[in-house]
Amino acid sequence: MKYKQIVFDVDGTLVDNEEAILRSLQDVIMEVKGEKLPFDDLRFALGITGEDALERLQVENIPQVMERWVELLGQYGDQVSLYDGIRELLSKLSKEGCGLGIVSSRTREMLEEDACISGIRDYFSVTVCADDTTGHKPTAEPLLKYMELSGAGREEILYIGDSVHDSQCAENAGVDFGLAVWGSHKETIKAKYYLHSPLAVPEQLP
Repeated sequence: MKYKQIVFDVDGTLVDNEEAILRSLQDVIMEVKGEKLPFDDLRFALGITGEDALERLQVENIPQVMERWVELLGQYGDQVSLYDGIRELLSKLSKEGCGLGIVSSRTREMLEEDACISGIRDYFSVTVCADDTTGHKPTAEPLLKYMELSGAGREEILYIGDSVHDSQCAENAGVDFGLAVWGSHKETIKAKYYLHSPLAVPEQLP
């Protein structure tokens, strides 16, 4: 395989949790602002840090509200799961000798508390979370941090994600990008590869 490192976003790429994120965000905004915003007004929050999302929603006391959001998110745990084929994909890539990593807008605490991720954690040698960098997606900084930690060059990395923020982060870092169509459900986002199923990924890559 051309790439020595395959790096994954988490939400909408490894973990199917869009509805849980949006419902819990809707709940917390209702609590703090008394407004029930429709999902379409909240989808911008997918793919950026929770703090950035709350700032754009003009929420006060962001650290406190963030804690409450995480608490509410936990109440929707029955709506969260790995996408079908993710475990098999990671196993296949690992057996082929690919280094595997994560670059996520989640905090490390949120990532480590996720039961879905705990079951596949051993596949990933390098993980970059929101609290590891001062700049976040769509800037290049998270992937540049990944390069620093892994020692991999930009031409050796493929970043797989589901959002325009992931695509822009990869482009800004000079890294090839694969769109997880299974999570984004659209092909309007700029990508080198449009990946329709986790199980099809190895066959689609050079």
